[in-house]
Amino acid sequence: MPISRYSLHQYSVDTLLNWIRTEEIVIPEIQRPFVWSPNKVRDFIDSLYHGYPVGYLITWPKSDVSLRGGESSNRERVLIDGQQRTMALRAALLGKEVLTKKYREQRIQIAFHPSKESFAVTTNAIRNDPEWIADLSTVFNSNSGLLRLVDEYCERNDEADRYEMGERIGRLHEIRNNSLGVIELDADIDIDTVMEIVDRMNRTGVHLHTADFIRSMMAANDSL
Repeated sequence: MPISRYSLHQYSVDTLLNWIRTEEIVIPEIQRPFVWSPNKVRDFIDSLYHGYPVGYLITWPKSDVSLRGGESSNRERVLIDGQQRTMALRAALLGKEVLTKKYREQRIQIAFHPSKESFAVTTNAIRNDPEWIADLSTVFNSNSGLLRLVDEYCERNDEADRYEMGERIGRLHEIRNNSLGVIELDADIDIDTVMEIVDRMNRTGVHLHTADFIRSMMAANDSL
């Protein structure tokens, strides 16, 4: 019976955010700049809020892969596929800038309307509307606690039902406990095998840049 060369795990959004914060998960040179539109980031967060499936990440526990900037990885996980989802989490929930396809730093802010339970790309009008939480990262990076966030929201909206708002904002906060699937390739898989995996994924509709991947791997090997 064939032995699987990978394992499948479910990790919470909070775990992935911690990986991003500590750079335990890193993006190799082969990966593209962030190409998702702000609307797609909004839809991704909305799917997490509603508990919908959002796809998988693929990681490889390898330390000799070239990263952006020419350095080498010494972290636990190299991200093989799932950059857009990872960067969307980083942008929307941690409030970090992303590198666009024009190689410009951009801040993407996603807003939440507790009464309507809807998300939107933040605009000046939304920033000036007290019924919106204009930047989700203020919820996920706050040190003041969830109850304080609810109190602050209700102070801005006198007619809001505190119990209902607490439930909605609490559900937003609970996104951190939702899960994403992570396919972890075995650590002993060699570069040729990873390239074959990438090539087969391309042929079945999951498009990774095989040629760039090969060049990156060869460059990493030459540097050892």
